[in-house]
Amino acid sequence: MAIKTEKEISDNARGLWHKAMAAAELRNFGYAVSLLHTVLKEEPTFFEGRKMLRRAAIANTKGKKSMFGGFSGLSLKGGQALKKDPAAAMEIAEKMLETDPYGAGNTLLKDAAIALGYQEIAIFALETLAEGNPKDTKHLHELGDLLYKAGEAERAVEVYNRILEITPSDLVAVKRSKDAAAANTMKSGGWETAKDYRDLIKNKEEAISLEQKNRVVKSEDMIQQQLTELHQQVEKEPQNIDLSRKIADLYEQQKDLENSLAWYNYASQLSNGTDNWLLRKISDLELKQLDQGVKEREEWLAAAGDSHEDSARIREELDSLVKQKAERMVDEARRRVERNPTDLQFRFELGEQLMIKGDFTAAIPELQKARNNPNVRLKAMNLLGQCYVGKNMLDLAVKTFTDAASEILEMDATKKDILYKLGCAYEKLGKPEESLNCFKQIYEVDYGYLDVAARVESSYTSS
Repeated sequence: MAIKTEKEISDNARGLWHKAMAAAELRNFGYAVSLLHTVLKEEPTFFEGRKMLRRAAIANTKGKKSMFGGFSGLSLKGGQALKKDPAAAMEIAEKMLETDPYGAGNTLLKDAAIALGYQEIAIFALETLAEGNPKDTKHLHELGDLLYKAGEAERAVEVYNRILEITPSDLVAVKRSKDAAAANTMKSGGWETAKDYRDLIKNKEEAISLEQKNRVVKSEDMIQQQLTELHQQVEKEPQNIDLSRKIADLYEQQKDLENSLAWYNYASQLSNGTDNWLLRKISDLELKQLDQGVKEREEWLAAAGDSHEDSARIREELDSLVKQKAERMVDEARRRVERNPTDLQFRFELGEQLMIKGDFTAAIPELQKARNNPNVRLKAMNLLGQCYVGKNMLDLAVKTFTDAASEILEMDATKKDILYKLGCAYEKLGKPEESLNCFKQIYEVDYGYLDVAARVESSYTSS
């Protein structure tokens, strides 16, 4: 599919697109949805517009499902249009998604997009279904299969790994994850001509044996035996990336992070650093190493206390590791944003890591952008308010916390957290009545929340 950018769509569609973005910024989501329908009717391959339409519909319905579910008249009409006019079916699907953005309209949109050869839109429809029903492995399997067929092996691996987190015993996901991982390696290593990952191993019987052994969690003896076999094979085939990855995986199962990292790095060198899956795996393991180092030193200090002669050195090492971890998390989040600059979820993650690091100035613009993603909007506003507090911009913090709290109807954990921070911000501003009002709202529903009981009750005894 030839995806169109904002610059490539017609002047009329671009004007409506700008109006839709302005409407969404003002939280007039219903108007934004109406405008975006018109844009997509004229420019169906304007993918950014379709993604914005979905975000606006989710915000407009607040994630609630339509009372008609998947059995509306529109769904019947869409099914009839699918065979004769897939483009019309796509428009019908979007009308269905207007009131039920996570619903059956996504299936119709997916089928129509496939019929028209719009793979990216089909993938997007399945991703939306998976987002609305994160435990539904049926949708995830379909998404992984479509990504794999579209040549998006790296993304397919991520989907199959999500399936295995939900159902570790899903052998189909195990096999397809390995196939996709191998396909990604072949693609990045310039081996597109191989039929499948078994062709990367000269002895096909050994490949089948390895696949079968990897289907279940292995005992320590099995792992050691397989490591011995694999090391012998690597001596004969030192350039075989697949063997190196399997060795690295087995060391990881043994929790031998040092050896696992060494072999993943070796595999990455064989691919000339072009395999993104390997690069991400290396980064994840390096973070695990840092976590392990932090945990070991925290436990040592807890046991030995500050009086031990080595305490100062251990604490210095701990501080250094914590700083390294924060910098690594920021670097990884920034790389994800650089690869996917329009993905607001990644913007949120970068803003979050920058805030944790204490770099409020850099975090603010990322979190401001992330507010436009309905899935993380409230979290982004919460963190944004904290950044303003960190910069002593208390009036902006109060406004941000107030806006966030007003969007949450029920007094859930998120609203209590935001109200508490709002109360503290008012307190710093020297506005005790407004501060106390925030704490009272929490007190009325949760007496034991942090120190709100002491704060509220002391205001009565002191008056």
